Amino acid sequence: MPGKKFRAASALVDRNKRYSVAEGFQILKKTADTVKGKFDQTVDVAINLGVDPKHADQMVRGAVVLPHGTGKSARVAEGRQDRVPR
Repeated sequence: MPGKKFRAASALVDRNKRYSVAEGFQILKKTADTVKGKFDQTVDVAINLGVDPKHADQMVRGAVVLPHGTGKSARVAEGRQDRVPR
């Protein structure tokens, strides 16, 4: 059950509306002023690139460096069917 400040911050956002980047940052700043650091804010970004990842030349890969890290060691697992184990 969210608190009063969280509800006040979420009341500023219409979840069914698509905002431009500038509008999104304005709302983000307003919500930051509303809650004044009582919880960690997160931002989800969805980008439609219009590429087909099945084609090798259209693969999109990226990495994000977190400012303080996650505090955990990273584990990587890969599962591929096109390679034969040796």
